[in-house]
Amino acid sequence: MKKLRILAAAGAAAAALSVAAPAAFAQAAEGEPVKIGEINHFKRLAAFADPYRKGIELAVDEINAEGGVMGRPLEFIFRDDQGDPGEAVKIAEELMTREGAVMLTGSILSNVGLAISSFAAEKGYLYLASEPLADTLIWSSGNPYTYRLRTSTWVQAAMLAEEAAKTDAVTYATIAPNYAYGTDAVAAFKENLKRLKPEVEFVAEQWPALFNIDAGAEVQAIERAKPDAIFNVTFGTDLAKFVRQGTDRGLFDGRDVYGLLTGEPEYLDPLGEEAPVGWYVTGYPWYDLGDDNGGAFVAAYQDATGEDPKLGSLVGYMTAQTVGALINAAGSTDTDALLAAFEDLDVPGTPVGDISYRAIDNQSTLGAYVGTIDLRDGKGVMVDWEYKEPGSYMPTDAEVSDMRPAE
Repeated sequence: MKKLRILAAAGAAAAALSVAAPAAFAQAAEGEPVKIGEINHFKRLAAFADPYRKGIELAVDEINAEGGVMGRPLEFIFRDDQGDPGEAVKIAEELMTREGAVMLTGSILSNVGLAISSFAAEKGYLYLASEPLADTLIWSSGNPYTYRLRTSTWVQAAMLAEEAAKTDAVTYATIAPNYAYGTDAVAAFKENLKRLKPEVEFVAEQWPALFNIDAGAEVQAIERAKPDAIFNVTFGTDLAKFVRQGTDRGLFDGRDVYGLLTGEPEYLDPLGEEAPVGWYVTGYPWYDLGDDNGGAFVAAYQDATGEDPKLGSLVGYMTAQTVGALINAAGSTDTDALLAAFEDLDVPGTPVGDISYRAIDNQSTLGAYVGTIDLRDGKGVMVDWEYKEPGSYMPTDAEVSDMRPAE
């Protein structure tokens, strides 16, 4: 039904201007750039957003050097929403109606991504959510106009739960920021771990406000519960404070800890010698990638920027790759044509190999790196890591269909 409706709308758009994408037709002149509206928290979350932008710019340079999209240059218009959902929505409207963008990309924080997604559905704008991790974005709050690149929270939590189930730990404590990403992550870890090990109990849940953690109090509360293991979802400055307090107070001694995002260089590098050795984490071990598994991208990024890549660099690069593949597949910048092309879209040649976007839930097939933290040259790195494809960790198609709103 979804595909039939989109194809019918695409036919109607050939005869009249589409109200869903009023800016698309402003790009009709041959040789003018195809503009993409990129909204992100470039100041508030610069550690991730700055490498992300540089990744986009690298991919755009490569795409344009090879002829652009439909023979026209590809251009991203970057706007800073300061991490505010209302500001992000305002910028989204300006990008589409005043700046001539044909679609929207971006966001790191899930609450901002959810706001843009809802607005995109209301207005009929296409939105590629590059980074927001909350699974409500594509499942319970999903809509036909929103696609997501980043590996789902569910999949990453399931990968960590798989490792946790192999241990003798029975009681667990969790700590996560109190917003959509954190709550989704904890729910996913619980459900996946209980499926694998039904006797598991969760004896403590801590929900600090995002970037306002009272780490000492959180560590004390977890220690009082005496869990066998801990599931950590904090990141950024919250992670640094939690690691420092937990290490000083011996919270991690003799306990397995599973850290979502903790292995990402954006969050691991600032810890330096305080990196929590032994944690099992998701992340991005760029320093050990060979030419056949992403090393070529690492070298190109280093040459272009003079910096080592972060996970944001990879996500940004693949965002632009997705946009380029999408527009060329559609052969048009009309929203309805782009929507039709996005269903089961293949994006070849990414740094992690070929990926696609699932028509059933608009989620990409980007996987995740998992491994253990160790120290190397005075800073944390991932060791004994592997890149895991997401397929076997996804909910079933029937479960996904039940979660998605009727379309």
